[in-house]
Amino acid sequence: LSPYCIYLFCSFAPHYFYLYFAHSFQFFTFERKHTVAYYMNPGLSLTAVLPFSDINECTTVPDACKGGMRCINHFGGYFCLPQNAQIIVSNGDDEPTVAPLVEEQPPLGSYGDSECCCDVSDCTRSQGLTIQCLNRKRRGLFSQNIIMDDFLYFRSAFLPFLFNLLVPPCLADVNECEGSNPCQHQCYNIMGSFICQCEQGYELASNQASCQDIDECAFSSYMCQWQCVNQPGGYVCTCPEGYQLQGNRMCQDIDECETGNNCREDEMCWNYFGGFRCYPRNPCHEPYVKTGEGRCSCQSLTICRGLPPSIVYKYMSISSERSVPADIFQIQATSVYPNMHNTFRVKSGNEGGEFILRRSSNVSAMLVMTKPLTGPREHVVDLEMVTHNNVLNYRSSSLLRLTIIVGPYAF
Repeated sequence: LSPYCIYLFCSFAPHYFYLYFAHSFQFFTFERKHTVAYYMNPGLSLTAVLPFSDINECTTVPDACKGGMRCINHFGGYFCLPQNAQIIVSNGDDEPTVAPLVEEQPPLGSYGDSECCCDVSDCTRSQGLTIQCLNRKRRGLFSQNIIMDDFLYFRSAFLPFLFNLLVPPCLADVNECEGSNPCQHQCYNIMGSFICQCEQGYELASNQASCQDIDECAFSSYMCQWQCVNQPGGYVCTCPEGYQLQGNRMCQDIDECETGNNCREDEMCWNYFGGFRCYPRNPCHEPYVKTGEGRCSCQSLTICRGLPPSIVYKYMSISSERSVPADIFQIQATSVYPNMHNTFRVKSGNEGGEFILRRSSNVSAMLVMTKPLTGPREHVVDLEMVTHNNVLNYRSSSLLRLTIIVGPYAF
C-alpha cells in the first residue's frame, strides 16, 4: 500500500469482498456492539454500521477465501487475511494483545466492553503504527461527541462528516469566502477554490473578483423611446419636456390644456405633441364677424366681393417625421342642394408640395400629406370648396383654414 494519506469509507452492502495486503491488520471496538471501526496500516479506514444479526460467512459461504487466505468472520461480513496476519485487540485499558488467528471469530463488537475510539493520524504519523486512546467516555466515530444510539441516528449524523471521511484532513477545503471576502459582491465557495458573482447590472472585471457597471444604453438605441441614462447597476429612460414616462421606456404627451396652462381668458388652449399653444377665441377679422365656434362670415356682399363668404378655422397636431403618404384631414360640405357640384383644392400653404386634396365624393375630400414634416413648426393650409349650380348659374366658395402644429419629436 502507498505510504500517502488515503481514506476509504465503505458502507455495508450484501456483497463479498477481499482485502489483500502485506501489512499488519488491526481493529478496535467502540460505541456499542454492533458498530465497528477497522483500521489498516498504513491509512485505509473501513467502517460498517450493522443493526442486524450477524451471518458467519466463513461457515455459510463455500470456499469464501481463495489462494490459501484465512477466513475471519466479523459482524456484518468477513475478511480474507494472509496466513501470517496478526490481530491486535485493545479494550482501552490494557496494552494491545495479539489474538490467535482462528478460522471462526466471534463478532468483532463482542471484544471487551470498551466505549473508546482510537484515532490514527495517518497524515502526521511515521511509517510505524501509533495507537492512542483519546477518550473512553462515549467518544464518537468522528471525534464530535456523537452518540450513535441506533442506525437511523447514525445516518443523520453521517452526511455532515462525509467530506471529512472521503478527503484527507491535510487536503480539507478552505472556505475563502469566510472572513475577508475576496469578491466585491458575492462569493461562492467551491472545492479547492471560489467564484465571484456580480449583482444585476454589473459584470466581472478582468481580475474575476471586481465588478464593473454594464452600460445598458450602449446595447441598442431602442432601449428607450427618447433618451437612455446609464446608472450604476442599471439605467433609466427619460422623456423630453412636454412628455411623461409611460411604463419603463415609452413617452406620452402631457395635455397641458388639462393639467394647466397660461392662456388668457380670450384665448383657447390647443394641445399638440410636446406642448400647447394659445389661439384667440375669436379669430375673425374685418369684414368677417364670428357666427359660430371657429366660424367667421361676411355680412356685406359688397364689401366681401371676391372674398369667400365664410371662413372656418380648424386646428390639428401631428408628430414630426410622420410616415407618408398619410390621410390627415377630411373636409366636407355642410349643406347639400340639388344640381349642386362641388370641387376641392388647396388654395394656399402648399408651396412645397407637401399636400394633395383627394376628392372622395361630391360633398367631401381628404387632405393627404405626401412629404414628411419636421417640427417644431406651424403649417397653415387653406382648403377651398367651390360650389356650382349650372341650372341656376350659381357659384360660391367656402374656405377652411387648417393650422397644422408639427411636434418636435417623432412620438
